[in-house]
Amino acid sequence: MKKLLLLLSFTFSIVATAQKQPVFITDSLDAYVKRGMSDWQIPGLAIAIVKDGKVIVSKGYGVREVAGSSSGKNEPVDENTLFLIASNSKLFTGTALAKLEDEKKLSLNDKVTKYLPDYKLYDPAATQLVTVRDLLCHQLGTKTFQGDFTFWDTNLPRTEVIRRMQLLKPTGQFRQDYGYCNSGFVTAGEIIPKVTGQSWEQYVENNIVRPLGMTNTYMLTAGAESRPNIARPYTNSFSIDGKLVRLPYDNVDNLGPAGSMVSCVKDLSKWLMMQLDSGRFDGKEILPWRVVQRTRDANTILNSRKSTLYPRHFQAYGLGTIMSDHNGRQVYAHTGGAFGFVTNTCFVPEEKLAITILTNQDNQSFFELLRYMILDAYLGVPYTDRSRLALKGAKQDEEKQRQELTAMADQVARKTKPALPLTAYTGTYQHELYGTITIAQDGNSLKVSFQNHPNLSATLDYMDDNTFRLTYSNQAFGIFPAKFAVDGKTATSVVIKASDFVEYDPYTFTKVLLK
Repeated sequence: MKKLLLLLSFTFSIVATAQKQPVFITDSLDAYVKRGMSDWQIPGLAIAIVKDGKVIVSKGYGVREVAGSSSGKNEPVDENTLFLIASNSKLFTGTALAKLEDEKKLSLNDKVTKYLPDYKLYDPAATQLVTVRDLLCHQLGTKTFQGDFTFWDTNLPRTEVIRRMQLLKPTGQFRQDYGYCNSGFVTAGEIIPKVTGQSWEQYVENNIVRPLGMTNTYMLTAGAESRPNIARPYTNSFSIDGKLVRLPYDNVDNLGPAGSMVSCVKDLSKWLMMQLDSGRFDGKEILPWRVVQRTRDANTILNSRKSTLYPRHFQAYGLGTIMSDHNGRQVYAHTGGAFGFVTNTCFVPEEKLAITILTNQDNQSFFELLRYMILDAYLGVPYTDRSRLALKGAKQDEEKQRQELTAMADQVARKTKPALPLTAYTGTYQHELYGTITIAQDGNSLKVSFQNHPNLSATLDYMDDNTFRLTYSNQAFGIFPAKFAVDGKTATSVVIKASDFVEYDPYTFTKVLLK
């Protein structure tokens, strides 16, 4: 009789849990995801949804690698498939520093120079004032992504990334204007070894990742391509025919505290369950509640105006998480982007709801639109097909980019000869922040080599008016016009641009003249 009662109770629990889920989740999620992946050209997607202490959804869609690739493989994505989670690493860093503060090993209000005496920002006054907290909440006055072309996927060590922050001239006001700063998070992460004797990656793994049982999570991107069950990175950005292109894996371990972690939805659901249970997981305290709370304190206001797209009124930044409202509930979320990957994590403690979505195509918004669809479903927002609404504008943007690429290709095809011989443009060029690039003749074109990007090059094909089409060997960096300034019979400088995915502003490199 007891066995029968237990069975009935267990069955009722399953039915009750299923009945609590919105119709969109129980009846429409699969179809919506598959349609969205087709519309936005996403090879693979993994998703986990946690509700009321249970993992409601944990699965994959699509494939890790597009059919017809060099390996010929076509394995499906599942809950254990690895993705670069990029800036979703930031909350791990912020949590680690909040934990150290709770243990009285540091204070978030400590001056950075207490731990890194040689640390400098562009403004000497800011150098004297900047705190650990300032680094973690993007209020240094720099532009979003400023300096990232110099730092992203380069061979510069963390110490050099930190040193070069003094060359980032701010366009905003210190502690007033928000600018998303990866190098600031690198600096904050490098304070950890100063007070613990462990590297950032060792400390986070030992104190957060392992205690949570995240056995399929890696702190660094190095060796990612050789890990079993990892998704391959793709983009269709800068593609005239719109087809997907396989990308190399980013190596951003020099930016580790800002975004080098690799994980899967099965592991990330454990991290999110801890967030929903005030620092506890599986009945065990992983972190004190006051540490978790500290990461959620609003430090930087991002927006305080009602959104026209979402039921939202404010956004603020904590210690590696963005807080906002959604139909009257407080939401904590972050996204992550690496070449070929865009991902998110999200949790709504009041509803005991959490979501993570990982994808292996970087030129799409579906990964975020799907998150909002799920939030809508659970938080009582009337159904709106957010993917369909956004798709038209995205297609228009893609068409505009194709037209620009086609126009450049047409100019190159005319084979107009520059007024100066190609040798007039060759030589070494210098940028104060980046360092040097070298331009050499390569047949009827020019080839650019980048000092800090040993695996990256670019081809320059002449178009008109001392302007060349710049095509990076890694398509994710983009295709742009590169204009030379000329003085008499030689070039004196060149403007180099990379994808906005990396950095918004171009770099002007000045030619180093031989004495």
